[in-house]
Amino acid sequence: MTKNYRIEKDSMGELEVPADALYGAQTQRAINNFPISGLILPPAFIKTIALIKKTAAKVNMDLSELEASKGNAIIQAAQQIIDGQHRHQFPIDVFQTGSGTSTNMNVNEVLANLATHALGKPVSANDDVNMGQSSNDVIPTAIHVSAALECQKILLPGLVHLAETIEQKATSLDNVTKTGRTHLMDAMPVRMSQELGAWALQIRNGIDRINATLPRVYKLALGGTAVGTGINAHPRFAAEFAGLLSAETGLPFKPNDSFFESLSAQDTIVELSGQLKVIAVSLMKIANDLRWMNSGPLAGLGEIELPALQPGSSIMPGKVNPVIPEATAMVAAQVIGNDATTTIAGQSGTFQLNVMLPVIAYNILQSIEILGNVSKLLADKAIAGFTVRTDNLQQALAKNPILVTALNPIIGYAKAAEVAKAAYKQGRPIIEVASEMTDLSREDLEKLLEPVHLTQGGISE
Repeated sequence: MTKNYRIEKDSMGELEVPADALYGAQTQRAINNFPISGLILPPAFIKTIALIKKTAAKVNMDLSELEASKGNAIIQAAQQIIDGQHRHQFPIDVFQTGSGTSTNMNVNEVLANLATHALGKPVSANDDVNMGQSSNDVIPTAIHVSAALECQKILLPGLVHLAETIEQKATSLDNVTKTGRTHLMDAMPVRMSQELGAWALQIRNGIDRINATLPRVYKLALGGTAVGTGINAHPRFAAEFAGLLSAETGLPFKPNDSFFESLSAQDTIVELSGQLKVIAVSLMKIANDLRWMNSGPLAGLGEIELPALQPGSSIMPGKVNPVIPEATAMVAAQVIGNDATTTIAGQSGTFQLNVMLPVIAYNILQSIEILGNVSKLLADKAIAGFTVRTDNLQQALAKNPILVTALNPIIGYAKAAEVAKAAYKQGRPIIEVASEMTDLSREDLEKLLEPVHLTQGGISE
């Protein structure tokens, strides 16, 4: 034993562990074995495992399986982790054993150490903290529970806030008409409220997709233990655990219909990841629309001005960039990549166990967190505060040759095309060219070509 280390022992023998570490030999072996990325599982995941241990201790006490003094010590230790203490005691790399056994034992060892110290007599990481459990059902349960909690805490509030902000902005811009665009080319007019309304529905649909998936996320693996048979767990353990966890969290958790499915497959989390990818696609579309609309201020579309948040260049004074839409687009790209990883990992359920659980946990939780956070930023720092450059919109509308589409039923497509080409070539408003090239009166043309009327699904009489 050296000055800065102590000797710990497990079933494989002795090894040195830092003297001030709360974890033990199995955690240290994982630290030694997996110096791969420096990425660790997020605090939300570690807190969820602690919540599982806390709830399991209560159930085992209620079932007279665990001595009350030990159970209460474990509960108190777990609460410390849930409260955010001892974060540096969970250093194991994401890229580790595929079952997540290293992380499960990391939490077991820390809780056993804290409980032993508080109680004044030994509390076992395996026999007491892990009672009625296996890494093979703890880690899938932690994935489902942490994903559900983070969806409710971060993702859904962020998406609701974004949808509401877009809807409020759309209402305020209902009287603003602009040139529509298809293929990035001028098209028939739209109201800005219609354009933003499409964004809002994309986000509302994303919320619906998450809520449609969550009932399957609420189904838990705990009670299946090693392979799904429930060996070494009390027959009532799974049901009582889910009931206590539901009471603790306010979410309707219940045992899965088949523990064999819970352990061997991660289909539900792959489904959830897919829904997150759809939301990422929606955010990418909205972010890019905002970037295009904000482009300029002189040589671009110049339809809106986003809030100026920071200098945009280290060399060009006065330049301001659309930083929030850019950050949003990067989040979307990351989430789409995370979904690809989660999809591949989800395929790795071989016989009775999926063996890519830690990377699934890391990616699903990162996607939930960054989508929720960036949704709030996009709402508050881009959409709520942008201003409309009405003069630019009106100037483009007046010269938009595509307005001639409204004349098709009267003068025919071919004649309308002639008018459009002439207006474009001469750089003149379509109404002036049409009054010269058709028999329609100026009064009739003003009615037929009024942009706001053209956004209502028909031509005003």
